[in-house]
Amino acid sequence: MVNALVIRRNTQLAKPEKALRAAQYVRMSTELQRYSTQNQAAAIAEYAQQRNLKIVRTYADLGRSGVRINRRPGLTELIKDVQSGNADFDHVLVYDISRWGRFQDVDESAHYEFICKRNGVKVAYCAEQFENDGSLLSSIIKNIKRVMAAEFSRELGVKVHTGHCRMAGLGYRVGGPLTFGLSREMVDEEQHSKGRLRKGEYKALKTDRVRLRLGSDEEMAVVRSIFRQFVIERKTDVEIARQLNRTNIPNHHGRPWSYLMVHHILKNENYIGNLVYNRTSRRLGQKQVNNPHDLWIRTSSAVAPVVDADLFERAQNIMAERYISIPDDQMLRRLRLALARNGKLSSSIIKSTSGLPSPACYVKRFGSIRNAYKLIGYAGSRDCGWFDAREQWCKVLSKLASEVAEALHTDLGLRLMLTDDGTALRKNGRSKVVSFQVVRKLAKRTPGHASRWRAHLRKERPGLCVYLRLNDPNDAIQDYVLLASAEAAAPYLTLSDNLLAQHNAVRVDTVGELIRAIKVRMTHSSQTASAKRGRPNKQGRPGLSKSKNGSARR
Repeated sequence: MVNALVIRRNTQLAKPEKALRAAQYVRMSTELQRYSTQNQAAAIAEYAQQRNLKIVRTYADLGRSGVRINRRPGLTELIKDVQSGNADFDHVLVYDISRWGRFQDVDESAHYEFICKRNGVKVAYCAEQFENDGSLLSSIIKNIKRVMAAEFSRELGVKVHTGHCRMAGLGYRVGGPLTFGLSREMVDEEQHSKGRLRKGEYKALKTDRVRLRLGSDEEMAVVRSIFRQFVIERKTDVEIARQLNRTNIPNHHGRPWSYLMVHHILKNENYIGNLVYNRTSRRLGQKQVNNPHDLWIRTSSAVAPVVDADLFERAQNIMAERYISIPDDQMLRRLRLALARNGKLSSSIIKSTSGLPSPACYVKRFGSIRNAYKLIGYAGSRDCGWFDAREQWCKVLSKLASEVAEALHTDLGLRLMLTDDGTALRKNGRSKVVSFQVVRKLAKRTPGHASRWRAHLRKERPGLCVYLRLNDPNDAIQDYVLLASAEAAAPYLTLSDNLLAQHNAVRVDTVGELIRAIKVRMTHSSQTASAKRGRPNKQGRPGLSKSKNGSARR
């Protein structure tokens, strides 16, 4: 960014010198606005030069909506730095009020500005026609501008949704993920094909449109087989998924099948040629809601049918018959009968008891299995204190991750961002660099058995993993274990003391030692990567004929 300069955060500055230092905040809504932040930075730099301000730090949100502060790491970090007292500037320069945010509640926008003002940091809007000096006129205009920014997002959302409904009514594909055996084709104004779109690709021009197309004959055969097994052979979703996995048929993601994927195929009207849109909606980042059937946009004959309409209707009837809604008191009554019959309750008992809803149904209806247990007066033998302490441990992980990020930025110049859940650090908003996880101590099988901790291996494997091993009561941290991401097929990793050397792990007792160990690993990995990039080519030297090359002589 223009005039951007990286300064150590905790540097103590004299008040007159600090007063001339400023941070800039830039934001663009979509990745297509590639020059937006540069234009904002240019206007901010001109504003700073006119007022003799020096821009020392840049906070940026690239491709982020301004409706909410969620998933805006730049603004979140800015507010965090101001609140913590680590801000080495007295001014925040923003292009205009809409770049600060298009919050639907204008009080939220004012709240974040008030946080800065309360901590001695002034917010200035460089492209606005008023000075943000707290005067009556500026306060009135600023509030009107905030309302206008929020209303612009609301009106734009209505216009975009109306346009999408119109395009869907004309038989064009609008948003949403595709299921197995379906693809998208880009066509021009005259309906001439411009090729198939792969995952993550978009149409090139505003005048282009996207149509739904069927996949290969082999994929269509799999879809017909799924409907035939479900309707004629009366197999369940789980049985069909197992059959597909046994025959080594991958799904559209190249991974094994699940019963939910089979269920989505059986409900998808695309396979009988219909295109359905507006079944659900999520306005301005709010919670997704299911729309009533009269608001659905259904277009028939949008694509060639794969299965017969009668077979599809029979599948819908079977699924409707299998779903039975039971009142709350009846669900609890059946749970009491299962308790009286078995003497105890567990998820496996609930699953195996005939006529009893699944554990997922009790969770959906009562919030958790434990809540259902309380309503029937059953305490259970399992210690559930770990679930009650999850929020506390999430705060511990988030605090530790923030300390590590600050240390790496101060000492190594690495700028890592905290993930939304606070359990990992990302670089450039992409791959995870360091992850953090609390692991409980398992009960010993025998009195002399070695202590064991079990860590869950996540799907996204970061470069480094930090495990906080708990003590015997699992209420405090015993030590920290650092190791490179494990490439294991099992879903769990055992972290006993005698296995740490096997994983090339480092065990430390304090946070300071952990940060030093992470720095060593990060420095070593960067040096290794540099050595690989600079390694000379082992092929024959240029200018020599093949006869003089050693490999040719051999």
